[in-house]
Amino acid sequence: MTAFVPTMKSQGAAKNAVNNDAQTSGRGAEQAEGTSASAPAVKIDLSKVKVEPLFEDAVDFDTFSKSDFRIVKVEACEAVPKSKKLLKFTLNDGTDRKRTILSGIHEYYEPEELVGKTCVAITNLPPRKMMGIDSEGMLISAVYEYDGHEGLNLLMLDDSIPAGAKLY
Repeated sequence: MTAFVPTMKSQGAAKNAVNNDAQTSGRGAEQAEGTSASAPAVKIDLSKVKVEPLFEDAVDFDTFSKSDFRIVKVEACEAVPKSKKLLKFTLNDGTDRKRTILSGIHEYYEPEELVGKTCVAITNLPPRKMMGIDSEGMLISAVYEYDGHEGLNLLMLDDSIPAGAKLY
């Protein structure tokens, strides 16, 4: 039996309609009232959603506890030159230095819409060089298929959670 190994690679060629709808629906009325929503609700037909199967292999607690999930605040975000997919994030991870993470989510988000957002990252991965830039972790996203198209939503949390807060 061949094991299924999920990946974080993008499989779509264009921004996915579900993600665009989620990012734009309801914004006008909320902004007109002077409030902002962290995640507008979008009704989707769950019968059209496909997700990757769960891993069959168990991970023991000691192995899991080595992953350092932290709250990060997006201080800057820009497209990586000569890359269609990569965004370069400058993050406040609660320490005195800024953390750089590259993420291949440009087909789903424009850099300017992510500045100021509160996200989740794994911060203790070894640096990985992409397009000549060291990426110092991984941002967490939800990946799924909806109605034949890949969907991706960057995990964004309430802005009141401080940078550096640890997730358990």
